[in-house]
Parts: sequence; structure tokens; C-alpha cells
Amino acid sequence: MSLAPSAPLAPPLRLERARGRAEVGFVHRDGATRLDRLYQEGQAKIRLPRVHGATPPTAVLINTAGGIAGGDRLAYGATFGAGSRALVTSQAAERVYRSSATDGGRDGEIATHLVVEAGATAEWLPQETILFDGAALSRTLEVEMAADASALLVESIVFGRAASGEEVTTCRLADRWRIRRAGRLVYAETFRIDGDARAVLAGAATGGGARAVASLVWVAAGVETEIDRVRVGLDGLAVAAGASAFDGMVVARLASPSPRALRDDLVRLLLHIRRAELPRVWSC
Repeated sequence: MSLAPSAPLAPPLRLERARGRAEVGFVHRDGATRLDRLYQEGQAKIRLPRVHGATPPTAVLINTAGGIAGGDRLAYGATFGAGSRALVTSQAAERVYRSSATDGGRDGEIATHLVVEAGATAEWLPQETILFDGAALSRTLEVEMAADASALLVESIVFGRAASGEEVTTCRLADRWRIRRAGRLVYAETFRIDGDARAVLAGAATGGGARAVASLVWVAAGVETEIDRVRVGLDGLAVAAGASAFDGMVVARLASPSPRALRDDLVRLLLHIRRAELPRVWSC
């Protein structure tokens, strides 16, 4: 009895993964902040819209891939030269899609590195990151600051688009912040979710069922004296919020079952702290 040879197994499907890197540098020259360096690679792009009035030079990050899937990698960098003042934001909300078996269940990655030199003022104000059900994201924000530099840093995360009836029943998230000032680590935080996001977010520390959370860290010499003004900005907000001050920093947290309410109140808080309008892309 003879058996016909079996057909060879098809190789596993390997999806092409997106890679992108974008870097921008600002320098203070001739009494004004000017562009010093611009680098773009892959799907990561930067645009520099015209600004007017009190708005500082602004870099807008764009992910032309339309989102992040498992195995995709984005790297952003910004250098704020000595004495400069500039702002970096994003064109729209970043979307993180389901990580599937075809991409090996790998995490999407976003790595951001900011350098804020002597006397510089940096603002990192991207719009929210939206996680879809089954998403896997590893995100890092590393900031290196001079002793007399200042930085206002914001990140917000939305677990599913509530207006579309989406639920995030499972996801994997590792969100890491590391801030060094004059070479010393002054702020380190890692927020993790692995599994049932709704169960994790049901606790009192996350707003008792939050579907959107935001963190704001303001680092500057003597900024602790601003804590009362920041808390005034928190008064009357619809979302759960609080702020504390320590070691040259003010840290504020916001959490809400409503992503729309969180965004609206985060805008109100930023307007209060900055005493200036947000970049126009926040209104698009």
C-alpha cells in the first residue's frame, strides 16, 4: 500500500508591519524660537503650521498609517534648545487596533524622547490615544531636562469609542513615564492593564468605572506654588480629578466614564493652566 506524499504546509502568514520615526529640534536664535532640525521616516510625519499671537512654534505629529496594530513601531523625538519655547501635539487621536494571531499577538509600540535644554520651555500635548478591544500597546515617554527648564506634559487614554457603542473587554497596556532633571530621576510611573480592562478600571482609584483617563505633569522650578491655581482649575469639572505638588512638579489626574467629558474637562484645565488657546488641531 502506497501513500501519496502530503502537500507541504503553507508558511505562516506574516503581515507587513509599519515603522515610523519623526524628530524635530528647536533653537532660540535672534530673539525667537526657530526650527533647527526635522527628520521623518516611514509613516511618521511632522508638519509645522503657521502660528500667530502668543502661540509658540508648534510641531504636529502625523501617523499616515491611520493607526497602530500589533508589531507596529512609532518613535518620536523633540529637542528644545537652550532658551527656546515650543509645543508638540498630534494631528488627531491615535488609534490602537486589535493585536491578532496573524501578527503574533505582539504589542504596538510608541516611544517618545524629549530633551529640554537650559532655560527652555517645552509642551507635550498630544491628543488622546484610543484603544480598541484586544489592543496591545507598549508606550514610553522619556524626558531629559536641564535644572532650570520647564515642561508641561499630557497623555490621555480612551478605552473604546463610547459613541460607537464599543466595549474594551480585554487589552494589554504598558504606559511608562520617566522624567530626569539635571540627570536625576525625579518621576517614574508605569500604568499597566493586562486582561479585563473594565474590571481594572472599576476601582475607586480609576474613577469607579472610567473609560477615559488622563495624566498631566508640570515640571518647573518652584512650580509647587501653582498647586492652588491648578486646583481652582479642577473645581467644577464634571470628571473625577485631583492634583498634588512635590519636588518641583505638579501632577494632576482625570478619570471619567465619558471620554467626551474627559476631553472637554482636560481642555478646560489646559486653558486654565496655560492661559492660552490650545493648538487648532485640538478643535478639528
